[in-house]
Amino acid sequence: MLAANLTQVRANIARAAERAGRRPEEITLVAVSKTKPLEMIKIAYDLGVRDFGENRVQEALSKFAEFHPQDLRWHMIGHLQSNKANKVVGAFACVHSVDSLHLAQTLSRYAQKQELHLSILLEVNVAEESSKSGMTLAEAPELARQIAALPQLQLDGLMTVAPLVDDPEKVRPVFRALRQLRDRLRNEVPQGSWQHLSMGMTDDYWIAIEEGSTIVRVGRAIFGERVYTKEQP
Repeated sequence: MLAANLTQVRANIARAAERAGRRPEEITLVAVSKTKPLEMIKIAYDLGVRDFGENRVQEALSKFAEFHPQDLRWHMIGHLQSNKANKVVGAFACVHSVDSLHLAQTLSRYAQKQELHLSILLEVNVAEESSKSGMTLAEAPELARQIAALPQLQLDGLMTVAPLVDDPEKVRPVFRALRQLRDRLRNEVPQGSWQHLSMGMTDDYWIAIEEGSTIVRVGRAIFGERVYTKEQP
């Protein structure tokens, strides 16, 4: 099942890229493996997946300890509390969910202590949903300027989580707005690379690709439905 699901997702990515006049190689597929057992991650790895997304720090670290091939990249895609930032630096290739100056400063401090560089994306709550984390479109430029100046952090782009809707087409304006913000920040905050737009999940990733996404975060369409458990402290 997993192999067939992955084949379908890759085909959908390729078709969406073709519709947008892009190459499929421009899009990184992050397989969202939160709540999934390590055995499934290993199967996906054997099928060529190299990027995996986790939401919970403790759950992720337990997987890292058991499975850490050199070419595997772990992505922190969930809300990150500052008191767990020290555990993230050095473990994750990229943090997609930097939503405040305070969190960025904390990550920078730990990255300096470990003498490491950390790739980060700014999480933008484009639709301004109260249930979601992220800075607003209006806040993003000034926060980007401040965060881009912090040592040991590489500001590589933006991330958003689109609203859950009945028709994926309804979220196209959300993705378009994030792309437009990224294009603006390329000029206003040249210290960042702004190479990535992390947007698009199982229900809407093809729309996101058509609107310029470079990273899609797909879990359910690859691994099946999730079973949630209470996070351990």
